[in-house]
Amino acid sequence: MFDLAVTFLVLTAVMAYINVRFIRLPTTIGVMAIAMGLSLVVFALDAVGISALKDYEVSLLSSIDFSDVLMQGMLSLLLFAGALHVDLSELKAYRWQIGALAVLGTLSSTALIGGAVWWLLPWVGIELPLIYCLLFGALISPTDPIAVMGIVKSAGAPKNLELTIAGESLFNDGVGVVVFTLLLAAATSGQTPEAAQIGLLVAEEVGGGILFGLLLGFITYRMLKSIDSYQEEVLITLAAVLGGYALATHLHVSGPLAMVVAGLIVGNHGRAMAMSHKTREYLDMFWDLIDAMLNAVLFVLIGLEMVLIQYAPGLALAVALVITITLTARLLVVGAPVALLHRQFRLPRGAWQVLTWGGLRGGISVALALSLQEGPERDLVLALTYAVVVASIFGQGLTVGAVVRRAIGRPTH
Repeated sequence: MFDLAVTFLVLTAVMAYINVRFIRLPTTIGVMAIAMGLSLVVFALDAVGISALKDYEVSLLSSIDFSDVLMQGMLSLLLFAGALHVDLSELKAYRWQIGALAVLGTLSSTALIGGAVWWLLPWVGIELPLIYCLLFGALISPTDPIAVMGIVKSAGAPKNLELTIAGESLFNDGVGVVVFTLLLAAATSGQTPEAAQIGLLVAEEVGGGILFGLLLGFITYRMLKSIDSYQEEVLITLAAVLGGYALATHLHVSGPLAMVVAGLIVGNHGRAMAMSHKTREYLDMFWDLIDAMLNAVLFVLIGLEMVLIQYAPGLALAVALVITITLTARLLVVGAPVALLHRQFRLPRGAWQVLTWGGLRGGISVALALSLQEGPERDLVLALTYAVVVASIFGQGLTVGAVVRRAIGRPTH
């Protein structure tokens, strides 16, 4: 495991250097582009009979569980780091807007995408059972906070719009994971969960995750307030995140939601009332570095995962269809309500365009797709998920700044 971690760290460092030195794209997009380029070179060499590099890359990626690494390892750190700099008072001012987008938007998008994929895929000669179409809808509907926050922040969106997008992305992945878990249980058992079971799971996962995050954040805050030593205080926050996420998993409550809530408490009450200026500086630098490094590693992994995708006849048409469906669903469940109710949402008139186009998908969607039981359905869902994520990161991620300028009229930073 140590050798594996070192290998990916070295690969990430080299790709990050190449991007900064020569390509100069945003780091996450740049390293992912280089990793995908490397995978394409491996494919080309394999096509002419040189298969050693492809065999090595497949062996390397097969030796790690991407889903486990992200969902049980990196996600806790990235969500906490993202929530740490969100202003809680501003978040409260937009709580119902964020709640509506995160909960109602995710549920509506799951049903809309799942139904449309099930109905339209046969038109391109591909069949996928309804339950797997709904699973795809659940895993692709949440916007990825890891992908969204850094890119949107650099796009120059107004503060209230940036806050809404960031808040939605921090909370809707927890909703998406709960819906995905329910549908996966139905797919594996062959039975539809009863309303009481659904209510219990939602209460346990969502309510339990929020309550656990509040408790974890309060305990961490009290510990930080009782001492003044930046080394120990940084260590306490790291232990709270890793230990708290592991405990949340054992308690069967939502670890992602718990980390977001704990991050909000530490980032607001902790920073304002429990830390010296020196501690705040070191804490910010530490979590900024963690965020940047893990983001880079994650997007390198996503780029390299390209070699594991199973390519089938008719897949290109299916990919184009599903990308269109996903963007249309985002427009209908998020863009249209914000456009029609922009005064109630208290957002700029062109905000619906930014919210629609800024809904990036990322590693969480790929991780959930990889967690499905192996089989032809999983291969197809994974291929479609990967295509949507790649199109989202490159197509939307590189152009969201232009959308902000056109829709809102503000220059990028």
